[in-house]
Amino acid sequence: MIIQTGQRTDIPAFYSQWFYNRLKEGYVMVRNPFYPSSVSRYELNPQIVDLITFCTKNPLPFLKNQKLWDELAKYNQWWYVSLTPYGKEIEPNVPEKAAIADAIVELGKRLGAEKVGWRYDPVFISEKYSVPYHLKAFENIARRLHGATKTAVISFIDLFPKVRRNFPQAREVTKTERLTLGKAFVEIAAKYGMTLRPCAEGNELAQFGADCSGCQTVAVLENAIGKKLKIPKKNAARKECACFLNGDIGAYNSCGHLCRYCYANADSRLVLENMKNHNPASPLLIGELKSDDKIFNSIQKSWIVGESGKGELF
Repeated sequence: MIIQTGQRTDIPAFYSQWFYNRLKEGYVMVRNPFYPSSVSRYELNPQIVDLITFCTKNPLPFLKNQKLWDELAKYNQWWYVSLTPYGKEIEPNVPEKAAIADAIVELGKRLGAEKVGWRYDPVFISEKYSVPYHLKAFENIARRLHGATKTAVISFIDLFPKVRRNFPQAREVTKTERLTLGKAFVEIAAKYGMTLRPCAEGNELAQFGADCSGCQTVAVLENAIGKKLKIPKKNAARKECACFLNGDIGAYNSCGHLCRYCYANADSRLVLENMKNHNPASPLLIGELKSDDKIFNSIQKSWIVGESGKGELF
């Protein structure tokens, strides 16, 4: 099976000690965001967990924690690291960008470029962050990451209700802007050994050579593992998405980056409250188990083709 960590929060950036504790204890519990009294338990065992995926703006706490990294090295990994050109008025708590670029390069050295992806998203247009600004920024970052990754993912901002509330100045990116940027991004990515993968953007950029099949598809995950997977079903976040996304162990409203465009945080006050309720020793990312919680053991087995019986549980 696959454990995901990045759809709801940024575990590497803010919860590295908790994650280390979960790996050492061999299990994690996840509260259902829609039915809070329902709690799923996942065993963390490299015999049944084929891959752990990460999506983060800051992998440095993981890279600096050798004990954690030694535990994590027992597992196959896939990393997406977001590196965008926005300032503190947009991404108030994201570390200095050069340090994140260095971290992506370090991940590429440790894991190999086939296990690391760069996300330049979401793309939005403003007076400051204009089309020429993005073209220059994208090339500068791509040049810095040359050799560390073979994948560059972009998406244009989606004005979900949470985004409209937290970032009312944001506007839709026009088709002309999307095509201008997309064509140039494809060319720049190729120049630095990367394939451009638009995220949930349809096939609009395929005409320029973008791979529009999805950014975290089964094929992408198989490439990271180096083996074929027999995944029981596709579970995407929305109909435009072709990615495999189930099995996430995070919690909404718990990412301390507080980016203006974030879809996973509803309110900064709720985020701060949840982060105060984080206990690194708890099996849950936020809070503790309650007496009326219903705990369900997740059905887990390896999905690697030819190894389906390996370490099968339940």
